[in-house]
Amino acid sequence: MFLVLVVTEELREFLARARSGTGRLIQVLIRDEQLVLGAYRESCQSWDKDYDHFLLPLLDPHEPCYILYRLDTKNAQGYEWLFISWSPDQSPVRHKMLYAATRATVKKEFGGGHVKDEMFGTVEEDICLQGYLRHVTSRSAPAPLTAAEQELQRIKITEVKTEISVDPKHQTLQGLAFPLQAEAKRALQQLAERHINYIQLKLDTEKETIELVHTSPTEIRDLPCRIPLDTPRYHFFLYKHSHEGDYLESVVFIYSMPGYSCSIKERMLYSSCKSRLLEEVERDFHLEVAKKLEIDSGEELTEEYLYDEVHPKQHAHKQAFAKPRGPAGKRGSKRLIKGGGENGGNS
Repeated sequence: MFLVLVVTEELREFLARARSGTGRLIQVLIRDEQLVLGAYRESCQSWDKDYDHFLLPLLDPHEPCYILYRLDTKNAQGYEWLFISWSPDQSPVRHKMLYAATRATVKKEFGGGHVKDEMFGTVEEDICLQGYLRHVTSRSAPAPLTAAEQELQRIKITEVKTEISVDPKHQTLQGLAFPLQAEAKRALQQLAERHINYIQLKLDTEKETIELVHTSPTEIRDLPCRIPLDTPRYHFFLYKHSHEGDYLESVVFIYSMPGYSCSIKERMLYSSCKSRLLEEVERDFHLEVAKKLEIDSGEELTEEYLYDEVHPKQHAHKQAFAKPRGPAGKRGSKRLIKGGGENGGNS
C-alpha cells in the first residue's frame, strides 16, 4: 500500500508563487512522510545559463529528489517548467520506491499544464544541461518511419479491398514497427531499473507511434481496473512473488484486446506492432519478459492466474499400463452385455 504524503503549507505557497512566474528552481524532498521545500532559487540570467549552476549542486548521490525548473518560454498557463525526477543508483531502494510512487502527486500539486517536459535521471549526465539538450534533440528528431509508413499503407489498401474472415486478433503483418516515444522509452528504462512496476502503452494510429498512457503504481489487485473496456492496450507489469522459496520479480507483458468493440484497423495494428515492440524492449532495455499474455478483459488477472502462467504446473503424464495392440487387421471378439440383472440375463 502506497503512502499518501502531505504537502506542507510552505511548499504549497512556493508552488503557487512559482506558477505566477517568480523563481527559477524549486527542489522538493520527502521528510517524515511529508513533501517539503528543499531549496529555492531566483533567476539570475537566462534559463540555460542558470541551469547547471543552480541544478547540479542539489544532486545528492545518495538521496532522490524532485526539481521543478522554470524555462523562459510560455504557454497559455504561463511560464513553462521542466519536471525532473532525480533517483541516484546509490540511494536506498525504499527511497526510490517512495519517490517513484509520489511523482504524480507532486506534478498534480504543481499543475501539469505548466510542465513542458519531464526528465528522469540516475546520474548527473542524465539531467545536466547537455543531458537535457540531448533529450530535446532525441524527442524532436523525426522518427525513421519509412518502413512503417509503407506497411501501414499496405494495411489501408488491404482494408478497402478485402474482407477479413478470420479472427483479426490473431492476424499479424510480419512485425509492423511503430517507434516508441520518449516518455515511453523513459518508462521502460525505469521499469528495467525497478523504479516503477507498471507501464501502459497505446498506439497513436494517426502519428504512427507508441505512446505512454501512464505508470501508476499497481498491485495485482489493481490490475483488472487497469484494463480498458473499449480500447486495446499494451501493459508491462513487474510481478513480485515467491516461487519455491525464492523471491522473484518477473516482467509480464499483457496485450489486452476487448473483443470487437474495437475497429478492424485497431485490432490489426495492435496485433502487428506487438512482436516488434517486444523485440525492442528485450533488446534495447534488457527487459526479460517472463510471460506474454493476451486477454479480453481484466477479470482473469488474479494472483492465481498470474502465478500459474508464469510457473505452469509440470503435469506428469502418468498413463495406465498401455495395452498391447492386437495383430494388424484382426480385432478381438466383442463382449456384449445386455440389459438385465446382475447375472446379465439371456446371452
